[in-house]
Amino acid sequence: MEALLLVLTIPLVGGLLLAIWGDRPVGQDLNAAVSLLTLLAAGWLTSDIIRDGPLLVWGEWFFVDALNVFLVTLTAFVGFTTSLFSRPYMRVERDHGKMTPGRMRLFHSMYQLFNGMMLVALTTNNLGILWVAMEAATLTTVLLVSVYRTAASLEAAWKYFILCGVGIAQALFGTILLYMAAERAIGGGDSALLWTHLAAAKHLLDPGILSLAFVFLLLGYGTKVGLVPVHNWLPDAHAEGPTPISAVLSGLLLNVALYAVLRCKVLADGSLQNGLPGQMMIGFGLITVVTAAFFLSRQRDVKRMFAYSSIEHMGLMTFAFGIGGPVANFAGLLHMTVHALIKSAIFFAVGHAAQKAGSQLMDDIRGLLKVSPTVGWGLMLGSLAILGMPPFGVFASEFLILTTAMREVPWATPFLLVALGVAFAAIFSRVQPMVFGETSMRPLAHPPALLPVFIHLGLGLMLGLYIPPYLNDWYVQAARMIAGG
Repeated sequence: MEALLLVLTIPLVGGLLLAIWGDRPVGQDLNAAVSLLTLLAAGWLTSDIIRDGPLLVWGEWFFVDALNVFLVTLTAFVGFTTSLFSRPYMRVERDHGKMTPGRMRLFHSMYQLFNGMMLVALTTNNLGILWVAMEAATLTTVLLVSVYRTAASLEAAWKYFILCGVGIAQALFGTILLYMAAERAIGGGDSALLWTHLAAAKHLLDPGILSLAFVFLLLGYGTKVGLVPVHNWLPDAHAEGPTPISAVLSGLLLNVALYAVLRCKVLADGSLQNGLPGQMMIGFGLITVVTAAFFLSRQRDVKRMFAYSSIEHMGLMTFAFGIGGPVANFAGLLHMTVHALIKSAIFFAVGHAAQKAGSQLMDDIRGLLKVSPTVGWGLMLGSLAILGMPPFGVFASEFLILTTAMREVPWATPFLLVALGVAFAAIFSRVQPMVFGETSMRPLAHPPALLPVFIHLGLGLMLGLYIPPYLNDWYVQAARMIAGG
């Protein structure tokens, strides 16, 4: 219980401290220190769950089990490495006049509050608090996307706020419908939205209400996942906000939103018993993969291109969880992990590359291998990894998803293969000249933080070659839980 308390309070306290000192030189170090403490607390929590099993505390309002504990650790880890990357990156932005002292305080404080809200969303047992935490995470990231105060960043922030506001309103209506079904089955009061109570009585929930509730919950939280056709906020938010925020949006927030969908799917599957939730997720996931893959070839901004790549991969995860079953769920969880690691590493490399070129346009970024070999190799290896080249972990998860699709939904397999081929051609053809072409770029004033890039890529490589037994058991337990076992 102490570990969970630390996981939830450290980023919130850190956010308050950084609201005071975030503009000082010590602010960047304090941001990284708070993120490190959160990671250590998450590691402590993980060891407790592995040793003692699920944790249900504080009036049953918070619940940690095999499904969410690995996402807590992943969130804390990527949050820490992103804070390391942001130290030299934000110094360059400050030197270029993009960040004032007030904006630096806002960035650092909202960064910690954003991490804190994601951890609350992951660990709460109350689906109402889950909705509140997701809304709070949206508000913090709106402020982070708009921190440059340019016309483009303000437009992107408003677009993000309005579209995700509409989405979260749908999720609220779905949550209200869920409460209505729970009130009829297990009684009202505070316990009616506790996930553990709902999961225990899911077969008693009214199927008609649950089917309608899941539609709204999928569309609502699916807006934050980036599912087509409610994905339009995502490319703009990634392109116009600071690159550290692009990294945590792709690597963390999209996973947390998909986690919310999975918790709701378990309840809907138990009530409906007809496979409808899975079929809806297969449909939305497949449309998302195909649409995003073809939009990739039209992009000129490197951050927008990788934002569409994130949409594609979130669609692939949604598709896998829609198929269901232990293997597909295992593949979806593995893909959530490796995508978070690899995509955040790519944004780290892209952030440094854009600063070297003074532009995010791919035509302006050339010859990274000559200017900074580590940035160049980080971008190239990250791109190959996210495109599913063996032996990286994305290849393993995509292979499992495709082979399961061939057996369970064979009609969808050709669409997936074509989409993945288009995505590979689009990204590789753009990244290759960025890394190996001729250049006139100059080195950065501050040395880039590239250790997080290669740590993430190394972990992504390891998960393609070898999954440690404790992590494999973790995935297996979570996959069975999602499948209703």
